[in-house]
Amino acid sequence: MTETETQAKFKRVMLKISGEALMGDQGFGLHPPTVERIALEVKSVHDMGVEICMVIGGGNVFRGLQGSAQGMERTTADYMGMLATVMNALAMQSALEGLGVFTRVISAITMNEVAEPYIRRRAVRHLEKKRVCIFAAGTGNPYFTTDTAATLRANEMSCEAIFMGKNGVDGVYDKDPKKHADAKRFDVVTYDEVLAKRLAVMDASAIALARDNNLPLIVFPLDTPGGFKEILEGNGTFTRVQG
Repeated sequence: MTETETQAKFKRVMLKISGEALMGDQGFGLHPPTVERIALEVKSVHDMGVEICMVIGGGNVFRGLQGSAQGMERTTADYMGMLATVMNALAMQSALEGLGVFTRVISAITMNEVAEPYIRRRAVRHLEKKRVCIFAAGTGNPYFTTDTAATLRANEMSCEAIFMGKNGVDGVYDKDPKKHADAKRFDVVTYDEVLAKRLAVMDASAIALARDNNLPLIVFPLDTPGGFKEILEGNGTFTRVQG
């Protein structure tokens, strides 16, 4: 193990980002320079010897809840949202492999031509071989968000923490800091406080799953260059959600 590898605070982590994080300044779709910038952040942590899982939302392409609200049948809308996450996962895989980071897209919906099916032991082996594993298509079930999928996979992969990369905020606040100048940022907050105060971290089922398995959440600013690596080194600005 090299000196850089021994500096990391965690050995295996889950990075959860929204699909909107890949849009850049666009209002829709993928912005390749933004995808590459995030891939560079992932590579910097990967180079420390950290094993990385990823889950990326699909809201930049299609959001199941919005489709359902517009009259589409909920199950169909959710499956469309899952397919959107596969597109984002493939884009991130392309960017990471362009940087020399071996990556596997692992889909909860079988599509052998573009992604591996989810087999837990195979995924763990990829991580042990220092490949980044991007888990796509959510849990494979409607009515579950990618937040829940990230928490589920993080537990299955024995991750030590979930890193929630947010745009425009540097942690968890008691109210929206973009709308309220007096919003207070938490350094540490409990799962139960997040649920009771309805803080915008993850949906309730994902928070409950993290709480029940004592899996800490690290909420940090994804748009701060070097922020992901800085936290792994023991510095940086973030909020820790724990028991």
